[in-house]
Amino acid sequence: MRHVPYKWIALSNTTLAVVMAMVNASSLLIALPAIFRGIHLDPLNPDNFVYLLWILMGYGLVTAVLVVLFGRLGDMFGRVRMYNAGFVVFTVAAIALSLTPGKGASAAVFIIAFRMLQAVGGAMLMSNSAAILTDAFPHDQRGMALGINIVAGLAGSFIGLILGGVLAAVDWRLVFLINVPFGVVGTVWAYLMLKETGVRHKARIYWLGNITFAAGLLMLLVGVTYGIKPYGHANMGWGSPFVIGMVAGGLAVLAAFVVVELRVPEPMFELRLFRIRAFAAGNVAVLLSSVANGGLQFMLIMWLQGIWLPLHGYAYKDTPLWAGIYMLPLTVGFLVAGPVFGRLSDRYGARPFATAGMLLAALSFLLLMVLPADFFYPWFACVLFLNGVSFGMFSAPNTAAIMNSVPARNRGVASGMRATMQTVGLPLSIGIFFSLMVVGLTAAVPSTMFRGLTLHHVPAQVAGTLSHLPPTGYLFAAFLGYNPLQELLGPKLIAALPHLDALALTGKRFFPALISVPFRHGLVDVLVFAAVMCLLAAAASWLRGGRFVHEDAHHHVAHVHADGAPPDAGGSRRPAPHVEAAPARALTHGRDTDA
Repeated sequence: MRHVPYKWIALSNTTLAVVMAMVNASSLLIALPAIFRGIHLDPLNPDNFVYLLWILMGYGLVTAVLVVLFGRLGDMFGRVRMYNAGFVVFTVAAIALSLTPGKGASAAVFIIAFRMLQAVGGAMLMSNSAAILTDAFPHDQRGMALGINIVAGLAGSFIGLILGGVLAAVDWRLVFLINVPFGVVGTVWAYLMLKETGVRHKARIYWLGNITFAAGLLMLLVGVTYGIKPYGHANMGWGSPFVIGMVAGGLAVLAAFVVVELRVPEPMFELRLFRIRAFAAGNVAVLLSSVANGGLQFMLIMWLQGIWLPLHGYAYKDTPLWAGIYMLPLTVGFLVAGPVFGRLSDRYGARPFATAGMLLAALSFLLLMVLPADFFYPWFACVLFLNGVSFGMFSAPNTAAIMNSVPARNRGVASGMRATMQTVGLPLSIGIFFSLMVVGLTAAVPSTMFRGLTLHHVPAQVAGTLSHLPPTGYLFAAFLGYNPLQELLGPKLIAALPHLDALALTGKRFFPALISVPFRHGLVDVLVFAAVMCLLAAAASWLRGGRFVHEDAHHHVAHVHADGAPPDAGGSRRPAPHVEAAPARALTHGRDTDA
């Protein structure tokens, strides 16, 4: 393969890594019902809810905490070396997960632990893949390369939805085992073909900064995760002393982290990069867009699985697979837009496309608000397609702009910082979305459910108890492909009811019809919040300034202007930072390449 330019080798291998990670994530979502049945764990049991939360969100929490550290280590010891190790760790964890021993809680803990180990490998891959591509491609082709990379990830997500449904029907262990061929091929290919082309910068690791960042972020995200878990008689845990302590403590530790990082000569989270307007605005936009969109997939899946698909005759056990299929327009929109706008951003800069993408995303959220709970699918598909196009317009141009804006020596840590913003947004989004949804459901569901159950001869005491259960229980039941009322009523009570009432309560229409109006009220609050986040992300994207490429993108060396005053992304001059002691730390040097 010596005749193949190295940049295409780098693109193909990093694309394989992205596809592997997305297949892993989406196939797990679809296979969760089979996994819980396989290890004999009832996900609707309140004591088991915590296992469900950690299986869903543990991977993202570990990734968010570690991506910057591994990006920093990539800058120091080699991005390819760190990336290759990520393939190995990810693959070993996949093998272990396919061999999960035991049943019940012990099996669930094993899955959670090795999913977290897999997240360590995923963080190594994620934090260095964008930096490897940035090293391999010239600045005027990075948008195209990153667009292909991101779009392949979306394709992997859809492949995972199909594979997860098919494999879980055979054996749930296959859902983990399917990652092994990807991992083995990727590992061998990476070790044989990838080479270090970036600038390696030897430095010390100041562990106080690493520890405070990891501890603060982990505390904050754990607090947000447990905020959606019922606490006592409350439907959510935001009033729990544990949640309040974790969120407040996490914010305090992160504040201490900022103080530490500003005082050490070789920080992990290079805060001085935020002096570069294009870098700062791009990362703010990434965080806001991730908060806007991170929890949307869960909301749409619950909409489809809990309401629309049962109303249209689909059995609950089949809804996870069909929900993935009916969300295909979202993936298609991203597939169409990602490479196109990535390539256009190479020529015209990221600002117009990233800004327009976030404005269109806000429009798509507002259009979803107009649809009834039992919508006409072609309209739903068109809105999903628009949403996919909008995020395709945003993702690749914004990523390329971030990576173009930093010195070559900082690409690993910059890639890790961008990945952190993206991964932190997911659990924050899920926590906020679920909280808004639960508030809406709590206000409307109890009276509606009580009336519906008693009309079908369910005893008033039982109906009262069920109608005041935390909404998270039946939301996750629908998410996992269970008929919530059939599970909540239980076989004994169902057998004691009149035959026609039992058929109605456990049928496909009763629960969706019962919850559709309250769900839509909660969904409106969620979509308004998402639209506001997108508008703020659009503002951040516009404020990045014109097209900006750091001097190191051309020369791979530090360049200092003769007058010592580096331009910002809009081309204006600012007072120079003090760089006499360490000239290589002047991180804001660059040039505006717009006319």
